[in-house]
Amino acid sequence: MEDNGNKLLNLIAEMQEEEAVKLAREMLDSGYDPIKLLGHCREAMEIVGKRYEEGEYFLPELMLAGEMLKSIGEMAKPLIKQDASSAKSAGTIIIGTVQGDLHDIGKNIVTFMLEINGYKVVDLGIDVPVASFVSSIREHKPQVLGLSGFLTLAFDAMKKTVEAIQEAGLRDNLKIMIGGGQVDDTVKNYTGADAFGLNAMEAVSLCRRWVPA
Repeated sequence: MEDNGNKLLNLIAEMQEEEAVKLAREMLDSGYDPIKLLGHCREAMEIVGKRYEEGEYFLPELMLAGEMLKSIGEMAKPLIKQDASSAKSAGTIIIGTVQGDLHDIGKNIVTFMLEINGYKVVDLGIDVPVASFVSSIREHKPQVLGLSGFLTLAFDAMKKTVEAIQEAGLRDNLKIMIGGGQVDDTVKNYTGADAFGLNAMEAVSLCRRWVPA
């Protein structure tokens, strides 16, 4: 079965959409752990992202990879939710891709992983205006906000979003994490976020630290 995991990873990374989705369905039907399967997808997306940065892949490949992940995620998510449906919510987390950025691959995996770890996730989607983050925080009163962005230009949008939250008086009891692109301590400090995560498991670890399940 582990060979199938590597095979799935390679199919996604090599843009073999039909074969990847078919294999994922077969794996899930035969009882493969859906969380582990999404982990293979995440690893594949890291390869795709690297090839994009190096100029080997372009926007069409990124979009195709996103479509593959969406299809596989839609198959895996109900199976994960079956296991987690009886769990009590540990806390509320708002997540969204910031204004000017249309990427949701990493965000969707983070959402899956947070939900299966017992958190209520309010996913605002992509290209989210600053005002929408602020109004959603007022409405849902989350403990954590996750700002996602794949493109470098997303860093400015993250900074503006954090500043607007501060100006609205909503920053004091809110932890903010960023992720999705080449984030590091410099970007974290620039945006005013509390922490950054390079993958979904790091995002979950941060939330567990801030809002224990």
